[in-house]
Amino acid sequence: MKVSAKFIDQNRSDFFPVLRKKVNQYFKENDITRFGTGEMVLKSIILISTYLGAYLAILLLPVNPWFLLPLTVLMGVAMAGIGMSVMHDALHGSYSKSPSVNRWVGYITYFIGANPFVWKVQHNVFHHTYTNIHGLDEDIKTKVVIRLSRYAPLQWIHRYQHVYSFFLYGFNTLFFTVSDLVKLLNYHRTGMIRRQKSTLRIELTKLLLTKGVYLFFLIVLPVMITPLLWWQVLIGVFALHVTAGYIVTLIFQMAHIVEGVEQPLPNAEGNIENAWAIHQLQTTANFARDNRFLNWYIGGLNFQIEHHLFPNICHVHYRRIAHLVEQTAKEFHLQYQVMPTFAQGIHSHIQMLKSLGHTHHPVSV
Repeated sequence: MKVSAKFIDQNRSDFFPVLRKKVNQYFKENDITRFGTGEMVLKSIILISTYLGAYLAILLLPVNPWFLLPLTVLMGVAMAGIGMSVMHDALHGSYSKSPSVNRWVGYITYFIGANPFVWKVQHNVFHHTYTNIHGLDEDIKTKVVIRLSRYAPLQWIHRYQHVYSFFLYGFNTLFFTVSDLVKLLNYHRTGMIRRQKSTLRIELTKLLLTKGVYLFFLIVLPVMITPLLWWQVLIGVFALHVTAGYIVTLIFQMAHIVEGVEQPLPNAEGNIENAWAIHQLQTTANFARDNRFLNWYIGGLNFQIEHHLFPNICHVHYRRIAHLVEQTAKEFHLQYQVMPTFAQGIHSHIQMLKSLGHTHHPVSV
């Protein structure tokens, strides 16, 4: 299985060198760090406190079990926020200038049921390098009944995916909780663990131990110390993950699975005939840039173009450098796609799902 491709920029575009110089100049002139600020610390405290506070309330409040269900939904909302606003930056190394701080903050990944090693390989390596490339970007890998790549096999059921996908999105984080083991073994088979300078034994041990601890606190402990029955606890766990999974998946889909966003294929030699930075522009879209609350909650992921071009810059700066990216893209006559509102992003995603559900050959979207 091929696990990489080269970007061959035959035109030697100056787009990214020029843009990078402008962005670096912005930070220098304003004497600010590209890493997280006090805003990031405050946000982390708010989201983590909400997550843990709701969990403790579930354990300690002597109320009717059904009154606890909204607390599991609140946990899901906080969990999604932590994943997008805190964990995401930490695992990209942009939360703090200190690698140790990034590493320790990144450990919060374990507390929301995920695995930082698997996440880094899937997201940082495959998704950010090979964005929207069929067979390399695992985020667009067809998941049985959801077809996200126009080059994936087309099944009859896909014609309805614009309807049922929104229901299935909610299962994503629940699925990741148990699928990380399969991914880890696959990364071992393809040599990715060795390339990340680790071993299967180390990563497998950490994965199994942390998953066990997570499931203990999420399922076993509530059954042990609360009046809740086991099936009531499982309903709560389901509500938690469906909430978080739906939010996270929908946000990421609106950045790459929308109209106007490309899905390039490697050439016969396995190369992408484009500059990496231009490829990111062509395969990514922004949405709802003026929605301040959304920007705060989802960790700047409505500025996906800026994130993909500068994943080493903390998301609190994306809104301020976006005009530099858009301006430079226009100077070089390059695509810079923006959907003004959240609703328009949803609509574009639905239309793209419809297209992917009916078209079985490469087309321009």
